[in-house]
Amino acid sequence: MDIALRYGCNPNQQPAQIQMPQGDTPLRVVNGAASFINILDALRGWQLVRELAQTTGKPAAASYKHVSPAGAAVAGPLSEVFCAGHLIDDGPNLSPIASAYAKARSSDRSASFGDFVALSQPADASLARLLKPEVSDGIIAPGYEPEALEIIRAKKGGNYLMLEIDPGYEPPEMEDRLEFGMRLSQKRNDQPIGPELLGNVVTKNKAFSPEAIETLLVATVTLKHTQSNSVALGYAGQAVGIGAGQQSRIACTRLACTKAEAWLLKTHPRTLELPFRPGLKRAEKVNIIDQYVRWDELGPFEREQISAGLTADPQPISAAERADYLAGFDHLACSSDAFFPFRDNIDRLARTGVRAVLQAGGSKRDEDVVAAADEHGMTMAMSGVRFFLH
Repeated sequence: MDIALRYGCNPNQQPAQIQMPQGDTPLRVVNGAASFINILDALRGWQLVRELAQTTGKPAAASYKHVSPAGAAVAGPLSEVFCAGHLIDDGPNLSPIASAYAKARSSDRSASFGDFVALSQPADASLARLLKPEVSDGIIAPGYEPEALEIIRAKKGGNYLMLEIDPGYEPPEMEDRLEFGMRLSQKRNDQPIGPELLGNVVTKNKAFSPEAIETLLVATVTLKHTQSNSVALGYAGQAVGIGAGQQSRIACTRLACTKAEAWLLKTHPRTLELPFRPGLKRAEKVNIIDQYVRWDELGPFEREQISAGLTADPQPISAAERADYLAGFDHLACSSDAFFPFRDNIDRLARTGVRAVLQAGGSKRDEDVVAAADEHGMTMAMSGVRFFLH
């Protein structure tokens, strides 16, 4: 059965619909009405979390915006410091799938504003309560527990988009795409992602920590479902900095590092001590934190706006404090969807504190890149596999 959509990528692009070449669609609209972009985010997000769950054996969640993830993560315990830095209430009591979304949403809260949520398993009440206050456009999951269904359905005045997908559905081996009236066909990218991709270690340091292995796999699965060029930094089973859709590899790396550093600094002691004015809404606090950790990038007016939300002028994190804090995060990892063509990428990753790297290899300057990794004491593997997505 076809599904009518509100409009295409833009409101002027009507009509729009989902059509199945053969059989019924595995997708069901539980609540609300979908647009073209909603469906793209939902289907890309579902593929990502399904593969994350298959790869790690853990519940997974993603926060999607404009057909790339703002964040992705697998379930795991949330520390008190993590919850304080990301303003997460009742973190220790969240269910596994709720913890996965709490992590995914924390990766880049600004980018996740108005996101599309993807879950690898049915939404439960814990996830629903976590999602309730967030600004979000929709959710896709393989099911909804009754209490979760009622809580989530009430968002956006009862118009929140809820999609349910058949977890057993497998797409055909070949996929098609129409571009300017011409049909392109290719084999679907079913390249498996597992520890075997880390087998070819090319640096003097040969051992990845167990924590780095899982994080590299999470980052790599994330890249497989992210618009290329793309680079992802990960920590503790979470993609914390995603540089997507850039024309150069170094631009991806710089963007991913900048995002990851901002995420890490949200739990810096100075950030946790910010004296918020009474009565500020949670979203206002989130925005102040997001600006504060990027203090060096701000102009005078932006800094004034931060001060206006505090009871005392903030004490910026100094360059030395910043470097010391970033150096304290072991197992920070990076994956790239293709090879690094120059050592500048490795030098930039080192400044953020990355110690584990996975990339395709195959550049004419692989030796230079390996030498740079050795200089910085990194462990780096070359998988020989590229993960471009367009």
